[in-house]
Amino acid sequence: MIRSVLLSVFAGLAAPAVSIALAQAGGENGPDLSIEAISPDSESVNVGLAGQDPANIARYLLANGAGTTFISPDGKTIAFSWDITGKPQLWTMPSAGGQPHQLTFGNGITFFRWTPDSTALVYGADNDGNEQESYYRILADGSEEALVLAAVEGGFREFGDISADGKTIAFASTERNGLDFDIYTADLATGETTRLYEGVFGFSAHSLSPDGKKLIVTEAVGEDSDNLYLLDVDTRELTEIAKPDPRANHTNGGFVWLPDSSGFYFSSNERGEFSALTGYGVASGTTDVLEKTSHDVADVHLCGKEGEYLVWTENVDGFDTLKIDRNGILLDVDTSDLPEGVYQLSCAAETNQLTIQVNGWRTPGDIYLMDIETGEMSQVFASDYAGLDRDRLVRPQSIRMTARDGVELQGLLYLPDATSRSGTQKPPVLFEVHGGPTGQSVANFNPVIQYHLDRGIAVFQPNVRGSTGFGRTYTTLDDQTKRRDSVRDLIDMLEALEEGGQVDTSRAAVSGQSYGGYMVNAVLVLYPDAFDAGVARYGVGNWVTALQVASPALKASDRIEYGDIREQEWIDYYTENSPVALADQIKVPVLYSHGIMDPRIDISETEIMVKTLRENGIDAPYIRIPDEGHGWRKLSNQLFYFRRQADFLEEQLNAAD
Repeated sequence: MIRSVLLSVFAGLAAPAVSIALAQAGGENGPDLSIEAISPDSESVNVGLAGQDPANIARYLLANGAGTTFISPDGKTIAFSWDITGKPQLWTMPSAGGQPHQLTFGNGITFFRWTPDSTALVYGADNDGNEQESYYRILADGSEEALVLAAVEGGFREFGDISADGKTIAFASTERNGLDFDIYTADLATGETTRLYEGVFGFSAHSLSPDGKKLIVTEAVGEDSDNLYLLDVDTRELTEIAKPDPRANHTNGGFVWLPDSSGFYFSSNERGEFSALTGYGVASGTTDVLEKTSHDVADVHLCGKEGEYLVWTENVDGFDTLKIDRNGILLDVDTSDLPEGVYQLSCAAETNQLTIQVNGWRTPGDIYLMDIETGEMSQVFASDYAGLDRDRLVRPQSIRMTARDGVELQGLLYLPDATSRSGTQKPPVLFEVHGGPTGQSVANFNPVIQYHLDRGIAVFQPNVRGSTGFGRTYTTLDDQTKRRDSVRDLIDMLEALEEGGQVDTSRAAVSGQSYGGYMVNAVLVLYPDAFDAGVARYGVGNWVTALQVASPALKASDRIEYGDIREQEWIDYYTENSPVALADQIKVPVLYSHGIMDPRIDISETEIMVKTLRENGIDAPYIRIPDEGHGWRKLSNQLFYFRRQADFLEEQLNAAD
């Protein structure tokens, strides 16, 4: 669980006076309408002309492709999310290739899964990003649809799995008390729910065994970590599999059961720095490491008609590689036809087919179909580039540098090509900081980054300490009072880029969303002379209030990552060390934005920063979006917002000079 999934569920904790004042200003009581803000209007959209150089930002935002992708168990149909309509909807197409068919038409979906018989799909949807989902079942041809579970106020749900007989779903939800995630099953036909386990803080349901008797459950114990359990569906007895000290991750690679329910595969970094391919035997209760590398194993699947292929990805500095093992032998797989980037895998249970959805620096979303037995691969869905020249899209360089305390840091550097630069002048640079904090900047398609490059601005994506992908220890180096060390990494990276001589660090801005928005606030108050401007999208300004209204899923993890905000020690610490307490140090303009429906980070976190900076005479334009939650899902809002962000940055960095 990461900070970017912080939910605004009131924890009922005693709060200092500052949080009461903030609540009165907006936040849980809604936005503070006394603060002057810009909101989207019905302006006409200028997309420019195809082939225009530089291209209009709308062209970059309109370039799109397939999102999350799953092949049906019988291998005949591919389902995927696609936002070509302006909202993420559910689509299907024949696995052999053909015309995509739109299944959903509402406010947008949040997830989907195939039923085991390949005749239907289960999907979730919420209201304008409030993340309180309803669950639906729809036939694969889109001809019939039914509500399975209606949304419940305060019911934040996390989908788990569908049983092998297709009759039951497993999920976690806070609907019992609005605070704690419990484990439930529900009948797909009637919607009748059964609570299997009453949780405290953040429990999640994952994979049901093929025989329907066991359910894999995890408990969040760190932003990057969890405890692992097996829940008996009949007796409701919870068996501990892994509860390591220090903490470890068992979830990020997913879980896949053996066909006979005797065990399952997953990835775990409990026994090393990086997540390894791991197996668990139910009868023996033992866990074995099967494949250990110097990179994180993720997206684990058991494929093939007889389940003889283990398939997974490995993350190498933000670029994925595909690995296939057949009965214990690692195969030499030709992946030269796959574009670079991030891969999402899906296996057909009844065939040898594997889908690979690719999202890469030059690939908004392609789908490839592979026959695992023969190695044959074909592209069945291609990205739409909206008139852009794909050959002008820029590949990032993975660069490493050493922090002042000796810690090795990594980041991705994008440099504009010669046609986008102003003469021989070095380009200004934008630091784009990921959320999390345990996220990772990877080589995926980022239309806004590519637009900035086209306009002559270099972009650097730092993976400061605390990021995932660089070892278990690295992820812990920003815990609690060490958090400022990760903020300082931004300064060390800026100095390293200056020494590298590829960019003009005298013209530098810093941008980020969610936890990345906090990093923007933090670096501007702690190092006020380093950057010329900031862009903070729905970030944290006051950790006291942010942690007090954090979701129950994060309460346990927050105690490790940030300290226990129920204790006066940490209230005092964050009262003194939150960005808002030091905001009078900020010297440069900052563009702020927030969605009114945001259930993860309270809108007051942005509004308190806007008010404080304006009171100090600092330019702080504020964009408030009424029909969005934690981020901009809707194309119309993306077009409105990012055009203004681009204008702001170009003005502050003198990018056209």
